[in-house]
Amino acid sequence: MNWVSYLIYAFLAISLTFNTLGSIALHRFPDVYTRLHGATKCTTFGTIFAVLAVFTHALYRLHVTGDPKYLQMALHSIVALLALLLTNPTGAHAIAKAAHLSGYKPVKAVVDAYEEKLGGEGR
Repeated sequence: MNWVSYLIYAFLAISLTFNTLGSIALHRFPDVYTRLHGATKCTTFGTIFAVLAVFTHALYRLHVTGDPKYLQMALHSIVALLALLLTNPTGAHAIAKAAHLSGYKPVKAVVDAYEEKLGGEGR
């Protein structure tokens, strides 16, 4: 095994760690907001490192074989990562806003800035 394989395995191990922490966050945190935060952050970082593993593998195989399908694989993984980086936080924000407007309050929240912003309006 060469150093590129070790780098790919390291990226995959980091990805697995973050995705596991995201799964634990879904089960352990007390309300929809903290669950959403934990799962979104962890799965985003987990996906970043999984894409880094794919990208590294594709570039290495492109260098070794010269086959253009590996360049295509690298580009597709980057496009998928960009899509995830745009949609994951946006979706999480929409879910959190919908939960708040539906009446779910944060557990043990000291300050609810969104409620103060609304000023009791909208309900």
